[in-house]
Amino acid sequence: MADYLVIVESPAKAKTIGKYLGKRYSVKASMGHVRDLPKSQMGVDVEHGFAPHYITIRGKGEVIKSLRDASKKAKKVFLAADPDREGEAIAWHLSTLLDVDPNQACRVVFHEITKDAVKAAFEQPRPLNFDLIRAQQTRRILDRLVGYRLSPLLWKKVKKGLSAGRVQSVAVRLVVDREREIRAFQAEEYWTVDASLSATRGKLKARFYGYDDKKTPLLNQMAVTELLTRVGGDTSFMIERIKRSERHRNPSPPFITSSMQQEAARKLTFRAYRTMAVAQQLYEGLEVGGEGSVGLITYMRTDSVRVADSAQQEVREMIAQKFGQSFLPDHPKQYTSKGNAQDAHEAIRPTSVLRTPEDLKPFLSKDQYRLYKLIWERFVASQMMPAALDTTVVDLSCQEAWFRATGSVMKFLGYTAVYTEGQDDAVDVDEENRLLPPLEEGEALQNLGLFSEQHFTQPPPRYSESSLVKSMEELGIGRPSTYAPTIETILKRGYVVLSQRRFVPTELGDIVVGLLVSNFHQVIDVDFTAHLEEQLDKVEDGEADGEKILTAFYDSLEQDLLKAESTLEHVQIKEEVSDVQCEKCGRMMVYKHGRYGKFLACPGFPECRNTKPIVKEVGVNCPICNKPLVERKGKRKTFYGCSGYPECDYVLWNRPTGAMCPICQHPMVEKKVKGKIEVVCSNEKAHATVLTGGALT
Repeated sequence: MADYLVIVESPAKAKTIGKYLGKRYSVKASMGHVRDLPKSQMGVDVEHGFAPHYITIRGKGEVIKSLRDASKKAKKVFLAADPDREGEAIAWHLSTLLDVDPNQACRVVFHEITKDAVKAAFEQPRPLNFDLIRAQQTRRILDRLVGYRLSPLLWKKVKKGLSAGRVQSVAVRLVVDREREIRAFQAEEYWTVDASLSATRGKLKARFYGYDDKKTPLLNQMAVTELLTRVGGDTSFMIERIKRSERHRNPSPPFITSSMQQEAARKLTFRAYRTMAVAQQLYEGLEVGGEGSVGLITYMRTDSVRVADSAQQEVREMIAQKFGQSFLPDHPKQYTSKGNAQDAHEAIRPTSVLRTPEDLKPFLSKDQYRLYKLIWERFVASQMMPAALDTTVVDLSCQEAWFRATGSVMKFLGYTAVYTEGQDDAVDVDEENRLLPPLEEGEALQNLGLFSEQHFTQPPPRYSESSLVKSMEELGIGRPSTYAPTIETILKRGYVVLSQRRFVPTELGDIVVGLLVSNFHQVIDVDFTAHLEEQLDKVEDGEADGEKILTAFYDSLEQDLLKAESTLEHVQIKEEVSDVQCEKCGRMMVYKHGRYGKFLACPGFPECRNTKPIVKEVGVNCPICNKPLVERKGKRKTFYGCSGYPECDYVLWNRPTGAMCPICQHPMVEKKVKGKIEVVCSNEKAHATVLTGGALT
């Protein structure tokens, strides 16, 4: 029989830790939180210091009974939940239920599940940290006060079933404010004029810069006509100056939670919740060949970029061996975390950089492999030399009009040999990386022609999941553990939808934000929400009193609520009626918003629960049954299926162009190949047909 009981959150984590501890330790899982505030009532005694009333979570009774029985047989109980506020709270709830003295050395904490880390943690157990527990409890009560005091008002004034949340409402506001910016945006006209030029040893393109070496925008066609009249008849351009310089690009720090979610969204098209679910698997441990269950990355909820000395040494040795000394800085790179970061944590990195993605690939799922590869590459790159580029800027003149050509050549790959950071929005990479022919100052170039193009300024883009997480982090809204659940909540509640992987507020989201801004400015204020997060950090550090924070917040909330109850009018949300009749009850179906966009629903709910996807024909017929293909939205991406489903299950995962393959008469589709869109036959497994420059190959 085991002498010691160790309690963690999950069976996977229990399995990995159990391997390192040996037979004297029994490792069991609590399956996450075991107690919480009740769902049926607020569960907070406002009159007595905001005391929470915790109850056992439904379905956890058997788990608690099993843990109680095991704890009675053990000489000592160790609580090894995750190393953050939530983990400390879980440990405290368990200590209460199992009669474990929280002031004794019962808590073990590790930031990676490796033999050395687990062994070190059990050599230095500590009492529970009540500052951490108070910070988690204060946050939980703040969220409960907002939800249980504001939600009934929304039910009464707007629509039943709505909810307001302290962080989620601010996130919706960001999306709504951005949409209002887009609606209010006034596009402004501007033009570019490019000159195609021939030098002694090659050709190049230069863009109009200004007159007499002063930047001059071309705001209308009249300005363009004037320029073309002045320069168009001249056959030569003179090189006035050439400026050459060396630029360095530094690697990004290793991942923290927010940057991992952003980069996984950009490069892997992972939603935030998917990223965190896969990262949890990598952290808790997976079966890796002869090693058994192994924790592959450090803890994934962190805002610290700190890296352990031993990990730095290991990666430096690997870089020198694999890439050579020229890729290795003289000293390990040290990155600075933000002021409110918990530097007891580490950045997200592989537990051993010697486990390369390719070595692990046979043992990982596709998602696990792709995310591990991203984490591994980012970490390795973070300890490598900067990339070096030779940049050339050439200024040319013709009739007092100045044109500029730029180009860059990669001189030294540095960290880019391993990794380059993704972009939220399209960037003109060709402009920067364009090669220029050998040129000399004073050289005359032949004018081969001028080309003008009209443009209009663009509104700010809608938030992607990546850019929304980035904004939340920069503004101080939420913490590493809350980004993914916040986004899932606002989608689930129907306040926003995803359209082409961008967040669009629904009418409901727009109305609720307007109502909250008008009546509960403090609750939905970005700066105030960020200030509350800072106060919670101070509670965690023992520098602030959670009860005082709750009192001040609650008093202000109640004043706003009292005023809103008497002044706020009922808001009517009109349902958009479609021309589609419900085949079950005969009513005309209405448009509704779900987390994946619009759909049709019967207005007779709850008597009639009929729903339908919105069918959008794409102008191509099914090659199997000749019925129209329609666009459909799945959980992860848009696809194109036969309208005859379920009788015909023909499906395409790429957008049809409307053209048919001349060889097999299957639809031609758009396919992304190496970052560019190519038109290919959807039946490409049978034969390769590619449309290149308008011609079939």
